[in-house]
Amino acid sequence: MSIYDKYCLKTLKSLLSNFRPLSEIFSYSNLSHALHNSVTKYRTPKLIQVKHITFAVALRVIQSLLLLYGVLDLLISNRGYQKRDSALISSITTKVKGIGFTPVPVDNADYVIPPSENNAVFIMTNFIQTEQTRSVCQESPTTQEATCYNDEMCKKFVSFPQAHGRWTGRCLTVENDTSKGGLCEIEGWCPVEDKTNRVIDQVLNFTIFIKNFVEFPTFNVVTKNFVDDMTPCIERNEEERKLMLKYGGVILIEINWDCNFDFKSKHCLPVYSFARLDLHLKDEEFSLGFNFRYASKRQIYSYKEYRTLKKAYGIRLILSSMGTGRKFDLMTLTLNVGSICALFGIATFICDILLLYVCKHARFYRNQVRDKVDLRVISNVHTITSTSLIEPENNDLSIRTSLTRPLVIDSTDISN
Repeated sequence: MSIYDKYCLKTLKSLLSNFRPLSEIFSYSNLSHALHNSVTKYRTPKLIQVKHITFAVALRVIQSLLLLYGVLDLLISNRGYQKRDSALISSITTKVKGIGFTPVPVDNADYVIPPSENNAVFIMTNFIQTEQTRSVCQESPTTQEATCYNDEMCKKFVSFPQAHGRWTGRCLTVENDTSKGGLCEIEGWCPVEDKTNRVIDQVLNFTIFIKNFVEFPTFNVVTKNFVDDMTPCIERNEEERKLMLKYGGVILIEINWDCNFDFKSKHCLPVYSFARLDLHLKDEEFSLGFNFRYASKRQIYSYKEYRTLKKAYGIRLILSSMGTGRKFDLMTLTLNVGSICALFGIATFICDILLLYVCKHARFYRNQVRDKVDLRVISNVHTITSTSLIEPENNDLSIRTSLTRPLVIDSTDISN
């Protein structure tokens, strides 16, 4: 065995000699003594009372600020005495009424597409209508690739995204005059969609009913509300409003419930807010507003198929319901009051840091707070303790009394 191994073994034996064997620690006498002390004795931490006006005032000021914060913010502002329920169950239904003119009268069966949606409604304000049949015709003049002077030019683009049908490869010129140019021929739904807009008048006079049912399952409360004045959701800028009615737009309607069920549920009324989800049309460069196409088909004599193609522009309203229900709850109040009391520990912690590390007499305070124990003199401590136990009864009483009283330190005495 090397010298290093002998040294490690000696150190380990010396370390283990400071510990009692497990059989002694978990002996019946020790366990019964520990149980007896836990039942019959009450212990408190060592208290040190420092007479220092600066630290005393600082402690009370910090405690007062923490108390104000806890009461004003936690209990009053955030209503810490009430239980909250944000998992509400919501159902929204809508209905639109009103007569518009194109100049032909149209009702809600014409301009509400589709008739029913989940948490949304689309109101058509402008449309392009084209009656079509399956045949051959010329491509749309707005398609740049369709301009041609001969049939060879129409064979380059057989199919591409801007095409309105399958190109046949023929160039349709005006009275066979190729100098003026013409348009390529397509096979599909003819004629192609034109650009004649039909604006629906009196849209701003339509009535929109929104009915919202909500349930707060935690409090077993069901309530509802409906509103028919949607004027705030319309653009206030007149120019932007006209563009919105022509090209369409998307509006979010938020229904926010903030209910205090300490009072009757009939006093719980929602707050409606409106937000424009699409960009303002004056800022858009392409794909203005909101629009889509749909077609209604019909067949005559089983030989020719016809359809009515509509490109609908309009306002899409998206509805969202959210909210919070609140009610007094003793457990919630107790927890928040306990949190405020726990905040007082911050004041003590700050003052302890200043007292033990910042002030001029920090070393003296640390010596009073901290007791140093050296295991090498444990036998001497045991001897002193045994000697104190055989002192007269009145002396024993004075010792125990001095240990139970808090240590008082006066800053003026330290200075002197």
